[in-house]
Amino acid sequence: MRTRFGVAVVALVAVLVMCVSLAASLPHGSADSETAWPGWGFTHTQYSADDGEPKAVATITDALKSSPPMVQAQHIMGWGVDNPEPEPGKFNFGDLDLRMDFIKRTGGIPVIVLCCAPDWMKGGESGETDWDDLEGAPLPEHFDDFAELSRKVAERYPQVRHFIVWNEFKGFFDDDRKRWRAEEYTDLYNKVYDAVKAVNPENQVGGPYLDFATWPLNSPDAAAELQGPWGAVDQRVLDAFAYWNQHKDGADFVVVDGHATTTTGAADEFTALDEFGAVGAWLREQTDLPIWWSEWYVDPVSLKFSSEHQVALRVAAMIELASTGAQTVLYWNPYPKGRDCAICLWTDTWAPDGGQPLPFLTDIIERFVREFPPDAERRKLPVADGLLALESGRTLLIVNTTDAPISATVHRQRVELSPYEVKWVTLSQWVSVLDWAEDTFTR
Repeated sequence: MRTRFGVAVVALVAVLVMCVSLAASLPHGSADSETAWPGWGFTHTQYSADDGEPKAVATITDALKSSPPMVQAQHIMGWGVDNPEPEPGKFNFGDLDLRMDFIKRTGGIPVIVLCCAPDWMKGGESGETDWDDLEGAPLPEHFDDFAELSRKVAERYPQVRHFIVWNEFKGFFDDDRKRWRAEEYTDLYNKVYDAVKAVNPENQVGGPYLDFATWPLNSPDAAAELQGPWGAVDQRVLDAFAYWNQHKDGADFVVVDGHATTTTGAADEFTALDEFGAVGAWLREQTDLPIWWSEWYVDPVSLKFSSEHQVALRVAAMIELASTGAQTVLYWNPYPKGRDCAICLWTDTWAPDGGQPLPFLTDIIERFVREFPPDAERRKLPVADGLLALESGRTLLIVNTTDAPISATVHRQRVELSPYEVKWVTLSQWVSVLDWAEDTFTR
C-alpha cells in the first residue's frame, strides 16, 4: 500500500515539476555576477598573454574579456616581472603595471602575490638582480623594508583586494636544523599584514602558502595525523602551519599548495589525488577561514600520457579540490605552446596566429567558473567503478579515469564515456525532483 502511495506521489510530483519547469522558463532576474567570487582562475607565470605579437595579444585579450571573470594572480617579482625595487627607495613597477593592466583589460579579478624580495633585502648588492637567488628570503633586518614595499604595491593598485604573503616559504628552510623557520616567516607575514591593512582595512590578506609536501608512510618525517594510501604529509609542514596559525596577527584566508604524485605510495595517478581531499579535511579542522589552493600539481609522469589522459587527470584533481569546499583554486599557467598542448590555456602569443584560447581554458576552467563557483553546493557523486563525478544543481561533470570505455546510468540518464573522456551533462529539470520524491516516499 505504501509503495502504491509512493508511486502516486512521484507521479504527482512529476506533474508539478512540469509546471515549475514552465515557470522557470519565463524571464527572471539574476544575481549580480560582478559581486560573485568566481573561485577558479590562474596564476600568470614567466610567459603569459600580455606580451607578444600585437594581433595575438589582442586575440587572447578579447577571448578572456568575453569569458566569465576569473581570478588572475601575479607575483611582484619574478614570473614575468622585473625587480620592483632594485635600490632602496627606487621603484621599478613597469612590468608589474603591464601585468596588472592586462588583468584589468581582460576583466580578471586581481590577486597579488607579495613575493619575491629585491637582492639588497637578501644581503645582495644594491642595484643588482641575481635571478638565480630569486627564491631567497629577505633577511630579518629587512622585514620592515619588505613590508614597506608591500604597502607601496597595495597603494599603487587600489583595485586589488586580495594579497598573498610570500610563496611556499621560499628561503625559510633551516638546513642545519632540517625544519621550516616558521617563526621568521610569521614575523614577516605579520609586518606585511599590518602594512597592507593600513592602506585599506578592506584589503584581504592570506598565508602561509605552504607546500603540503608528502613522503612515503615509512619516512621519519611522515605525519601520523595526515596520511593515507597516497602517502603522508611532512610533519614539519604541519608544525609550520600550526605555528603560523597560532601566532599570526590575522588572516582573511588560508593559502596552501600540493603535489599529488605516485612517488609517495599511491597505487596510481588518480588515487594520488585523494591527498587533496585529505589535506582539505585537515585544514577544515584547523581553521574556519576560506581555503585557497594557490598551486596544485598532478603526477609529473602524466606529461607522457595521451592528451585525453592528461586532461582527465587534471579535471579529476579539480573535482577533488571542489568537493573539499575550497574557496579559490588557481591553475599554474604552463608555458604556452601550440594547439596540440592539452593542458595549456592559450597558444604562444609570439607565434603566427597565436593567442588562441585552448580547450583547457574554454571547456574546463571557464566552465568550472560558471558551473561550480564556491557558493554553490558541490558534491562528489558515486557513479560507477572507474568514473568520478561532480554535481551541482543540474550540472554533472563525469570523468572516465580508465583506459576503457564505460557505460553507466546517472540520474535516470544513460551515459557512455570513452577512455579518459571528460563529459559535461545537463540534467533535465525534473530529474532531481523525481529522485528526491522516489527516495522520500518509496523507501
